[in-house]
Amino acid sequence: MEAKAKERLHQLVDQIPEGEVHAAERYLEYLAEHGDPFIRKLMNAPYDDEPATEEEEAGVREAWADYKAGRVQTLDEVKGELGL
Repeated sequence: MEAKAKERLHQLVDQIPEGEVHAAERYLEYLAEHGDPFIRKLMNAPYDDEPATEEEEAGVREAWADYKAGRVQTLDEVKGELGL
């Protein structure tokens, strides 16, 4: 999978407009040197091709129902409850 992703990156680099080449270079250098290790792990994680279980699907339905009904909290509210 990583080989395909890198191949796609090479294709994208070839399509960058001349005026944006230096910005793209700086961004890629930043990612290579300072990128968030957690984000790098996520980006390199294998694709999950397992079908969702009925329990997982039920959880998604429940979460959407709560969201649509307004039974949600903002991040600030959760942080407040946790004393953060």
